[in-house]
Amino acid sequence: MSGLGLVLHPTRDVTEVVEIIERWATRHNKSLMVRAQDRHRVPTSVEPVPECEVATRADALISIGGDGTMLGALRSAVLDPKPVLGVHLGRLGFLVEVEPPALPEALSRLLSKDFTIESHACLACDVCGDDVVAFNDIALVRQPGSGFVTATLAVDGQQYGYYRADAVVVSTPTGSTAYSYAAGGPLISPATDAVVITPSAPMAGISRSVVLSPDEKVRLELEPHSSAVVVEMDGLVFRDAATEGAVDISYRRNAGLVVRFDRQRYQERNQLKMTLLDLPFLPEQLRELLPDGAQRSHDREMPPRR
Repeated sequence: MSGLGLVLHPTRDVTEVVEIIERWATRHNKSLMVRAQDRHRVPTSVEPVPECEVATRADALISIGGDGTMLGALRSAVLDPKPVLGVHLGRLGFLVEVEPPALPEALSRLLSKDFTIESHACLACDVCGDDVVAFNDIALVRQPGSGFVTATLAVDGQQYGYYRADAVVVSTPTGSTAYSYAAGGPLISPATDAVVITPSAPMAGISRSVVLSPDEKVRLELEPHSSAVVVEMDGLVFRDAATEGAVDISYRRNAGLVVRFDRQRYQERNQLKMTLLDLPFLPEQLRELLPDGAQRSHDREMPPRR
């Protein structure tokens, strides 16, 4: 392992973490690279390269941010999957594992191959002729004030019904804890291969989540009387104000490789996070219920009150 690619959170200050990585790389004679548009955010020893080359040239990627940054790193390497190590700077990350103080040890374990790989599937999507991938979900979302998403569902070419809802979310097992969960969808074990389709605030048509086999092909096609629709990929807007067309979705196994050092501890932490999401307390109220030693961790994990 000679080269590492850095994937940076788009807005958060990553200086401290990048400096830790840069010092480690200097000691171990390893090269670092980052996409050219981020060159002003890293030391001059980090090589700026075209965005499309970061994943292809690196032996592994280091994602510095939260789950969104991690998903972006996985998408960037989908054609040639590389191990992705997540460094936590987010508010409530389910994918990232390593906190900044533990980074030097994690990098040394990465170098010595003292880790396991957690394989992630993605959704390979044809959105009106454009190819995109999503590791969490792809969603058809109504534009505010413009009515409802009205779309038909076909599975392996067989018509199953239609949706009339604020949104229709198609997710992987990993994405079942994200938008799909917020819309009332089920939690799917990450060890399971499945595709979940969940309507958000359904008004008519299919009103429950549908769980499909990974080998079944999904097609969502807008009806002529549907409102204008925003197509979101892992929470990012891919297409705005679509009024016609279809999204064809297939499940692709082993599309992303996530580095894991302590799988049991990681699973226990995520179990705690899921529990916190379901408690009917504001963050400041919940903090008072935690032991003193856990309060600082809670302050790092929970999102700020809006």
